[in-house]
Amino acid sequence: FPFSVYDNVTYGLRLAGITDSQVLAERVETSLKQAAVWQETKDHLKSNALSFSGGQQQRICIARVLAVQPEIILLDEPTSALDPISAGKVEESLVALKENYTLAVVTHNMQQASRISDQTAFFLNGQLVEAGPTAKLFLNPDQTA
Repeated sequence: FPFSVYDNVTYGLRLAGITDSQVLAERVETSLKQAAVWQETKDHLKSNALSFSGGQQQRICIARVLAVQPEIILLDEPTSALDPISAGKVEESLVALKENYTLAVVTHNMQQASRISDQTAFFLNGQLVEAGPTAKLFLNPDQTA
């Protein structure tokens, strides 16, 4: 959103009726830390979120979701159009977040799916083709144990 970092992260909280400034400030810091973008934003919370890099913007978006403390987070192509370094930071954040949240990630990047997911489902033309534990689905059958 074309708002400050702070306003981006508090957007959902404000929609939910949370106005206590201390609660908002705590959620902003916690969420930005969970999204691994606190260090880059902590001194720029009033800056427009669009002034940050694409990877930072994506992590700010993740922080906005985390602020409302959801049970499930759906991410559609969370690293599309990001450079490899930024994509790696987003992936690292997601791997850490899956310890406390259920994540459903849609991606066309099979390497990414193999790196960050525990369960994988393959769809073709809207039909489920295969599903199961990621490690099993990506196991190379030519490899020996």
